[in-house]
Amino acid sequence: MTQSNPLPEGNEAVVFDALLEPHRSLSPLGFLLLMTAICCLSGAAGLFFFLVGAWPVVGFLGLDVLLVYLAFRANYRSARMFERLSLTPQQLHVQRVGPSGQAWEWWFQPAWLKVEIDDPPEPDSPLLLRSHGRSLTIGAFLTAEERLDLAQALRGALANLSWRTAPLNVPPPPSR
Repeated sequence: MTQSNPLPEGNEAVVFDALLEPHRSLSPLGFLLLMTAICCLSGAAGLFFFLVGAWPVVGFLGLDVLLVYLAFRANYRSARMFERLSLTPQQLHVQRVGPSGQAWEWWFQPAWLKVEIDDPPEPDSPLLLRSHGRSLTIGAFLTAEERLDLAQALRGALANLSWRTAPLNVPPPPSR
């Protein structure tokens, strides 16, 4: 989770902005080194089995290398997803982009927004945004502690909003 304070868009100042991305523990260089090590080990084992006459084992060792490669590629593909939360005094905008690039968006009014998570969070405790009978789970790919930190930061930003003291955009009563 990274937080930044971008420049205000239009008349609305962004008071909270968070970009949520899944954590990947293996860098591209680490992936290359791991695949090189797996290929070397499988190649050495395959050569041994080929020399002792058990040549069909070589195909299974090659299949293992292929399956490990495909599993990591699927993992890296899912790392392309992200969620962005942008809070202004008028709205909370949630944007979710999936691994395929498909995007979904939700808007919530901050005055009615409730941020819910178990405290202390369990590993499967969802972080929920609730408003007007609707709820949205966010940060499902974060750890329980990261979801709790995000919930506390978002609650703090909501509490500090000036919407509580700002006048509502209500038209004046008609004159008689």
